[in-house]
Amino acid sequence: MRYLLDTNVIAFIMSGEYDNISSDVSSIIKDYNNLLYISSVSITELLQLYRIRKIKPKEYKAAQQLQEAVEKDFFITILPFAKEHTLTLAKLKIADGHKDPFDHSIIAQAITEKLTLISSDRKFEEYTSQKLSFVFNRR
Repeated sequence: MRYLLDTNVIAFIMSGEYDNISSDVSSIIKDYNNLLYISSVSITELLQLYRIRKIKPKEYKAAQQLQEAVEKDFFITILPFAKEHTLTLAKLKIADGHKDPFDHSIIAQAITEKLTLISSDRKFEEYTSQKLSFVFNRR
């Protein structure tokens, strides 16, 4: 199967916080038959979190190393956010109280690409009626 990892999941992985990854999600990530992706939107968010020191991956001393490690060390393909994703985003019905534009973009990309989105954010469940395939990472 093909999975899109939300920013919080990749942040846990890169920071070595494996106790924040549920056993179900860990099984998905460790199964080499699965293809793992991350949105370029998540990369942007990840770099910002690194710069403001909200995440502190020990092995990476610069933001550029962090981005390169996603593909080279963790074998996760970075998918560019493109025009077709903005078309889905424009049609997306935003859940009450869910104001994060990064999340909205990632959800739209998952729907467009028909990827199963993995996140620790329960709000994402509210988009399954809009054709979002979703796996909740219970921490």
